[in-house]
Amino acid sequence: MSRPELIKDVVSSIAEYVPGKSIEEIAQKYGIAPSEIIKLGSNENVLGPSPMAVEALFSTASKVNIYPSADATELVEAISAYTGLPVENICASGPGMDGLLDNLMRLLIEPGDEVVIPTPTFSYYEIAARANGAVAVHVAPGDELEFDVEAIKDAISDRTKVIFLCSPNNPTGKLLAEDDVRKILGSTKGLVFVDEAYVEFADHDLSGLVAEYDNLIIGRTFSKAFGLAGLRIGYGLMPAWLKAQYMKIATPFNVSLPAVMAGVAALSDTEYLEKSISCTKEGRVFLAENIPFKVYDSQANFVLVDVSPMIAADVAGSLLEKGIIVRDCRSFKNAGDSLIRVTVGTPEQNKKVVEAFKEAKA
Repeated sequence: MSRPELIKDVVSSIAEYVPGKSIEEIAQKYGIAPSEIIKLGSNENVLGPSPMAVEALFSTASKVNIYPSADATELVEAISAYTGLPVENICASGPGMDGLLDNLMRLLIEPGDEVVIPTPTFSYYEIAARANGAVAVHVAPGDELEFDVEAIKDAISDRTKVIFLCSPNNPTGKLLAEDDVRKILGSTKGLVFVDEAYVEFADHDLSGLVAEYDNLIIGRTFSKAFGLAGLRIGYGLMPAWLKAQYMKIATPFNVSLPAVMAGVAALSDTEYLEKSISCTKEGRVFLAENIPFKVYDSQANFVLVDVSPMIAADVAGSLLEKGIIVRDCRSFKNAGDSLIRVTVGTPEQNKKVVEAFKEAKA
């Protein structure tokens, strides 16, 4: 027997997170062999994980009867070397960056606090914030789906606790200018959370601002460029005063021992990382130049396609019938009904994607 009266009232009004479609789901629905399906709907790394990370997983398997270090010390130190920031500014998190978000919302949000969310963007910001009692204030995009910086500043109130920014943004792939982030940081007494999940594929990052501002948090992940989505490893770059408070409420041992060691190995495998970035940038250009619809400039490992006057559901459905999974963006607030997000694949996969779009448009 269910007991819905025991659930917090706010939960009934929170929209469930919509993940990308799985290979198993499409194989069963369309009768396509799983090996023939191309999964380009979840922005995973199509090259797979670093071989060094895989080796670290195997070598750690016999030690999983032992708890990892409570604060993932080995991984934090490796991230420090990678980012150039001291360990006092770094928190490792699991599961993925989502775990970092959940902990921050538990730490920061009291009922009635506001969070500002420019749209369209990653939906989990709203889910994590509202589950902890926040009021979500959405900001519509400007021209070409750019974040409207002045509108974001206008949305800030005395109750604003956190402003969420994603750079490069999901699903647009657009990168925020440093000057715009500085303007927003200087316009609020609250905290600014910048999601840099895709930053390895971009022209610049914002990590240098952590030392300048005491209200900036940067979230990152090993799921994209490092190819470790299944291990769910994330980390945060934040001022030292905030890390001290964050560690009080962080789940102990929240990054598993295999994940810690795989993350350390992935950070040391610079050859794999360079290959991953190069493959993505070359594929991104190919898709932008050959997909027969409007393709937005992207700094991430995906491109955003506007199939208007056609409908995203129809075009995405046409690709699914061919065994190509892409992301219909209708579930993103203020994204409309004509946008499709396509993860950059291998050269062979990208060619199949282009042909499928051409057939859908014909």
